[in-house]
Amino acid sequence: MESGLREKIEFALDTIRPYLEADGGNVRIVELTDDLVLKIEMTGNCGSCPMSSMTLKAGVEEAIKRAIPEITRVEAVNLTIA
Repeated sequence: MESGLREKIEFALDTIRPYLEADGGNVRIVELTDDLVLKIEMTGNCGSCPMSSMTLKAGVEEAIKRAIPEITRVEAVNLTIA
């Protein structure tokens, strides 16, 4: 992943990290695929919280797509979304 894009992603994640950290969680970039799907890992309490799928879509993905519209989707590699 190019460093400029990684910096934009980290900056976007930094806007929501305080909310995740308040609940004992965080998020980590795993990879950005060639088709611009961002894969992340929800860590700490976010990895096991039943609300993590909502946090992923309404919080993380929203912040990322607002900052970097070319990203097509955000997926958490460690969540099973039913």
